[in-house]
Amino acid sequence: MPGTVLLLAASPVGRGRLVDAAAVLPVLAAVDPAVLAGTDTANVVELADPLEPQAVLTRLRAAASAPGPLTVYVTGQLQLDRRQRLPHLALARTTPATVRYTAFPWHWFREELRLRAPGTTTLFLDLHADPDTWDLLRTTPLDTGRTVAVYGRVAPPPGRRSTPAAPAYMKALATLLRSGRRPPLGQLHELALARTEDASAGLVLAAAPPPAAHDPHAAITAAVQAGRHSHADHLAAQWEQAAVRAHGPGSEEALHWAEVRADLAMFAGDPARSCRTWLTVAAARLAAGQPADAPAVEAAVDRAHHQWSEITEPARARELGSALADLRARVPGRRAGALEHVRRQLRRLELQTQG
Repeated sequence: MPGTVLLLAASPVGRGRLVDAAAVLPVLAAVDPAVLAGTDTANVVELADPLEPQAVLTRLRAAASAPGPLTVYVTGQLQLDRRQRLPHLALARTTPATVRYTAFPWHWFREELRLRAPGTTTLFLDLHADPDTWDLLRTTPLDTGRTVAVYGRVAPPPGRRSTPAAPAYMKALATLLRSGRRPPLGQLHELALARTEDASAGLVLAAAPPPAAHDPHAAITAAVQAGRHSHADHLAAQWEQAAVRAHGPGSEEALHWAEVRADLAMFAGDPARSCRTWLTVAAARLAAGQPADAPAVEAAVDRAHHQWSEITEPARARELGSALADLRARVPGRRAGALEHVRRQLRRLELQTQG
């Protein structure tokens, strides 16, 4: 089965740049795609110094939905959202004051990759941290989800350096792969670290996911890939019911499986059901006292909004649009004008009905 490779290199333009992330792309691009992916054939998507977090999200989401193995190479710098104290991957327009709106939230990686089966997803990371993020990472590790293998390093904040650092780990990794051979991932990681100057000063990342015979997500993913969408939803519904019985309807365990079912509806081509489920999840999180700008709340409303935009049946779009507008008034999210977009589309639907 063909693999998918996402090459992402991002860092701010100007004085805030800690690492010359894009410098590694020509070296990675010179590697055979099959070697980058560890498969016989592969599709490669390259993102060099992207401007908008939504553009990165779109590419990541498409890569995550591909059926074969996925390998993501990320080079860049981490900055902290000062309000929520959440790490973000800085993009071209990011400044310390605009992290929340111009950078890519790190938890979006976890959200988009969470349904992939263990053993099918690998992240190679060469990241440089600003002082605030570095302090956070000393007690709170980066979370990419339990099904993803992660290898790489996070470099500490620079001293009084006048020029951006080089992405030494990722360049070493690319140089090793240019030989045409991809050794076992753990060995490849160790070889790259050995060639990385000052690697011992940073945080080393090396984590493999658990086996796929003990994770229900693997069976669900396999069902989706085989086109057995009803069976996948049935499996997820069983786990949701078990979580409700064991932990309660508003528990994280139960809400997780509701979110899985919302994604499964999307994969099945049922945007109305997906939208409705995401709206229910968002409302449940708010009712449980989670703030409107909590990442899980924002993600649920954003996904409901995206799925609502895919609905082609006017009656269902009107019904769900009203509920979405109510939620958008409470959860505006990170995209300017999201609430007005819903209201504008609802007015258009009303005019279609009158006509």
